[in-house]
Amino acid sequence: MKKRRGMFSSSSNPMFREKALQRASQNTLDGDFIQTTGERMTVSGAVNKSLILGAIMLLTAAIGWTYANPIFMWGGAILGLVAVLAASYKPEWSTWLAPVYAGLEGLFVGSISMIYANAFFPGIIFQAVTLTMAVFFVMLFVYKAGIIKVSQKFRSGVIMATGAVVLVYVVNIILSLFGINLPFLHEGGMIGIGISLVIIGIASLNLLLDFDNFDKGEKFGAPAHYEWFFAMGLLVTLVWLYIEILRLLAILSSSD
Repeated sequence: MKKRRGMFSSSSNPMFREKALQRASQNTLDGDFIQTTGERMTVSGAVNKSLILGAIMLLTAAIGWTYANPIFMWGGAILGLVAVLAASYKPEWSTWLAPVYAGLEGLFVGSISMIYANAFFPGIIFQAVTLTMAVFFVMLFVYKAGIIKVSQKFRSGVIMATGAVVLVYVVNIILSLFGINLPFLHEGGMIGIGISLVIIGIASLNLLLDFDNFDKGEKFGAPAHYEWFFAMGLLVTLVWLYIEILRLLAILSSSD
């Protein structure tokens, strides 16, 4: 069965500037950062916020799965992207934008998962979730063990690679409006599988940036609302990773 294409695009996580966090910790004003004399973020706080967002997304994903329709899918994806962009512009809004994003993204994930389950086989969703969690914990181990150090050069490289993927997605979406799709992007064959694996690799490396954001935010005394901001960024990466793994499994299934 022909697989749907162009159903998901994700921007890179909101830009993270180490120098800006350092200045924010010293109670100075710097663009998106506000003067902070109150509570500061902690890693444990960011982890707790991530769990809350995950719970919200699972709840609305169940709704999206049960009542899967294009409105939930496209509305969740587009409005979710708007929420991410708004939070990038005003991180202090993340305290309410992050839960809104999680709810919207749940509708998207639930609906698109049902579409893939109907188009291929129900077990594809369990496999995609399992592999996503496996990648998450492997990358967490890699980060905690210091196997890969998140240097500024590494961060810049991952952000540029992510930006390149986003650009390809945007071009593909624009061309798809005219009935044209970029060759090999999320298609069968060795080249298509290879491209999907590269994209999954880039999404996985973004998890290292998310973990580092948690640590750097606490280290530099970022304002407390950054717990929501960075938790939202982690959820963006996980959703992207899940969709890409789901697509790869669909490619492998259709090539059998």
